[in-house]
Amino acid sequence: MTASYRTLISVAELQALQASGRPLMVFDCSFDLMQPSAGEQQYLQAHLPGAVYAHLDLHLSAKHGAPGAGGTQVAAEADRPASGGRHPLPSRERFAMWLSSVGFANNMQAVVYDRNGANYCGRLWWMLQWAGHADVAVLDGGLQAWQSTGGAVVSGVEAAHFQSHFRLQPPLRELRTASDVLARLGTPGQVVVDARAGARYRGEVEPLDPVAGHIPGALNRPFADNLGSDGRFKSPAVLRAEFEGLLGGRPAASVVHQCGSGVSAIPNLLAMEVAGLGPTALFAGSWSEWCSDPSRPVEKSAPA
Repeated sequence: MTASYRTLISVAELQALQASGRPLMVFDCSFDLMQPSAGEQQYLQAHLPGAVYAHLDLHLSAKHGAPGAGGTQVAAEADRPASGGRHPLPSRERFAMWLSSVGFANNMQAVVYDRNGANYCGRLWWMLQWAGHADVAVLDGGLQAWQSTGGAVVSGVEAAHFQSHFRLQPPLRELRTASDVLARLGTPGQVVVDARAGARYRGEVEPLDPVAGHIPGALNRPFADNLGSDGRFKSPAVLRAEFEGLLGGRPAASVVHQCGSGVSAIPNLLAMEVAGLGPTALFAGSWSEWCSDPSRPVEKSAPA
C-alpha cells in the first residue's frame, strides 16, 4: 500500500508518489504580503506540473467581518469567518466548497508547497487537517528543492478539474479563539509561542498592526528558525532540542501558536510535529486580532 504523508514530504518521495498512481493533488501557495498578486504571477511563470494555485487572500482567508444581510441562513453561516485578524479563517464549510470546486476529494493525498520557506503553504496544510483530512504534507524545501533536483516546471494556467464533493470530517487540529487565550493567560495549561521576528515581538517596531508588543508571557520563536541553510526543515532531533530549550520544561501539549495574522505561526506548529512534540493548538486571529481590543493586555519587554 502506498504510504501516506502527514508532515513533510521530500522531492524524491513526491516523485515516487506521482509514479504510484495514488490519487494526489499538489497545491502551490506562493504569496507576497506586500504584493498580493505577485504569488499568482510567480505560479503562472513556473509551477509543478498539475499544481492548483491556492491564493492566501481569496481561497485560504475569509472576507473581514460578519456576513452581510440577505441570502439564506445556511449561506450566511458558511460565510461567517472562523477567526478574526488580518487573515481570518473561512468557515470549514466555505473551505470545503473551495476544495470541491478545484476537484479535491477525500481519498487524495495533498502536497502543498510555496517558494517562501513554507510560510504560506503551511496555512493550507493546517486548514486541511482542521477540515479532518490527515493526508496532507508540505514539500520540504518548496519549489526551490524541486527545481534543484531537476524537477520539471510548467507555466501558464492548468486545465480545470471536475468538481468533487469534499466531505468535512471532525477537526484533527485545535483552533483557539482570542477569548480562549485570554481565559488561560498566565495559567500552567497554556504556553503562547509567537512566531514573529524578534523586533516585532519585543514591540520595537510594528509595520502591520496598530499596536506594538506581544501577548503577556508569550515566548518568541521566529518561524524562519525552523529551516536550515538549504531551505529545508531542520532534523527532528535538532527541532526537538530547540523547542524543548524554548519551553524550559513547560509541557509541549500546552503550546498555542500565534504570529501576526495566523499564517507564519504554522511553520512552528509543523516543526513541533516533525520533532514529535505535537500536535499543538493555533490561535489563528493572532496578534492582529488580539491587539484590536484595547481591553486585552499587551507586553513590550521580553518576559523574565
